[in-house]
Parts: sequence; structure tokens; C-alpha cells
Amino acid sequence: MIRLTMRERISYAILVLSFLFLGNNTLFAQQTTTTPKSDFWSKVRFGGGLGLNFGRNNTNITVAPSALYQPNQYVAFGPGLNYTYQKFGDFKTTLVGASAIVISNPLDFLQLSGEFEQLRVFQSVSGQPDIPNSWNTALFLGAGYRLNVGGNSLGAIGVRYNVLFDNDDSVYADAWQPFVRVYF
Repeated sequence: MIRLTMRERISYAILVLSFLFLGNNTLFAQQTTTTPKSDFWSKVRFGGGLGLNFGRNNTNITVAPSALYQPNQYVAFGPGLNYTYQKFGDFKTTLVGASAIVISNPLDFLQLSGEFEQLRVFQSVSGQPDIPNSWNTALFLGAGYRLNVGGNSLGAIGVRYNVLFDNDDSVYADAWQPFVRVYF
């Protein structure tokens, strides 16, 4: 029998362990786990509205981008922004605000919607004292015909009604408004 010194035993143990560890690639192999990719962004659609109106001594410009999250073919919801500039003669109005919309598609051709909108109103008349800024709140309920192209809904055309409309205190001329929605 061969007698080893303590130093030789330690060296031999290190050598054996080194061969075991280096020879066994599964001991050092990294386990890779694939996390499923989120399909959130594939369900987000962007769109909104753009309005331009020019006439004799009046201008109306609206930019209203929005985004929708559509978890399934029947419902979509999301936020929107709104900027409107209006000038009629000496009277100017600027509207800045945000909205939240919920859209339901119960039938292939029908789109129902509810939209809450909050606008900050800035008004002025040339040569007159400043008009105090105010807030305008609207809650629109709407129905429209869905525009389907190739099996995909691109939007809708319809009419909406402001259930909070107050003729004396609204920035809108009427509670009923036509709409065209387009989302990509």
C-alpha cells in the first residue's frame, strides 16, 4: 500500500475534483429558460382624429390621437388626447384635454362606444377683458357602422350623444355629433 502525505492527499483530491467538475459539462451548463413573449403590443392599435375647417373669417383645427388595447374581437379600450383651436372673427378658443374610450363590437357590422372627455377651455375676444378659463366634461355614448377590410376592423362611422350636454355651458354646439374612427 502506498502511503501519501497530507500534502499529496490534498493535491490528489484537488486533481480528482477538478477532473470531475471539468469533465461534467452539465454541472456548469447554464439552464436557459425562455420566457413567453408578451403579445400586448400586438393587441394595441393607434389612430384618432384630425379635423380641419376653414371658412370665411373662421378656422377650426383639431388633432386627437388615441390608442386602443383590443384583448379580443369584441372589446377595446384606451386613452386619447385632444387639441382644438377655433377662431371665429375676434373670438378664439383653445381646447386641450384627454379622454378614455371603451368600444364594443357585439355584431360584425355594429360598434357601440362610451367615451369620457375632459377639456381645459381657454377663450379670448380681441379688445375684451380676459374670459376665465374653464373645464368642459363630456360623456359620449355612440353607435356606428364598422368598417371591415379583409376581415380586419379599421374603425367605424356613426353618431355619438353627449349625455352631459348643457347648452349654456358646453364648448359643443349640439349634444349629437357624427364621428369617424380609424385605427391601425
